[in-house]
Amino acid sequence: MGVWGRFLLVIVGMLSLWAPASALAGAKLQKVTFGLDWRAEAEYGGYYQAVATGIYRKYGLDVTIRQGGPQVNNAQLLLAGRLDFDITSNAFLAFNFVHEHIPFIAVAAIFQKDPDILLAHRSTGETGFASLRGRPIAISADTRASWWLFLRHKYHYSDSQIRPYDFNLAPFFVDKKLAVQGYATSEPFLVKQKTGHFPMVLSLSKAGFDGYAQLIATSDQLVQHNPDLVRRFVQASAAGWKSYLNGNPAPAFAAIRKANPDMSMALLQFGYDTLKSKGIVESGDARTHGIGAMTPARWQSFYHQMRASGLYPKGFDWRAAFTTQFVAHGNP
Repeated sequence: MGVWGRFLLVIVGMLSLWAPASALAGAKLQKVTFGLDWRAEAEYGGYYQAVATGIYRKYGLDVTIRQGGPQVNNAQLLLAGRLDFDITSNAFLAFNFVHEHIPFIAVAAIFQKDPDILLAHRSTGETGFASLRGRPIAISADTRASWWLFLRHKYHYSDSQIRPYDFNLAPFFVDKKLAVQGYATSEPFLVKQKTGHFPMVLSLSKAGFDGYAQLIATSDQLVQHNPDLVRRFVQASAAGWKSYLNGNPAPAFAAIRKANPDMSMALLQFGYDTLKSKGIVESGDARTHGIGAMTPARWQSFYHQMRASGLYPKGFDWRAAFTTQFVAHGNP
């Protein structure tokens, strides 16, 4: 190589040193599309924090978050290849994927406690799930195919109790006998905002429904052919949740409100405070293995619980619902 060739190499090297770090990182970023199971709110703060603060980019990822909602079927979008990852709401649905031979697998469990609840009016005197037997209960179609089956078996509910629920609390305010499904991080606040007092809150986890919730799921194919991408996404998401819950949540709040302008700061703060006070993310297996952790022992326990409820047969391959290869040794 001549003098001019060596000179050009030096110049190129110097320019690479002077180039902005973001530009160099941007050339290596891998695009990822991630689907939520509902609209942007406090319950997804860790992911929005990871986007807003550059945590995903630190892990070489350019992540686009797609909101969910009652008219969005992210399972179909994942099957169609339009999403790389999505949120599967609970362990029951992960088992259903196996039961129905749908090639999805859970790779992390962000919620160690399921925040699903039933709301009832205090004036009617309900004190627990058993007292709702025979009462009208408004639930969504997804719930009817998941944890309703558990409650129906345990408390001898009947499908005749079911009323349609379109995620509008108006019928609840009108009918004092009606109970409705909800999330601990949102509906109690909305009821108090409307009525001036909190409703009776019946937590699904206290009914003995001991599965993980807000599972990060992806295709079996991605796990098999690109485990490094899965690992980086899980680790970056866990880091985003740690930053969100233990640092300054303002970046996530701003990103959530930009994505969902209907989200008020008061509701955001209530959801955030509930996530922390109830240990929904940082409890259970997460205390030992880090945010997103799962253990085969808890999955097996949940399977035995569901089998005892008559929901899955003996010999059901519960292990096919998840893999701990991306979380077993803890996350940042």
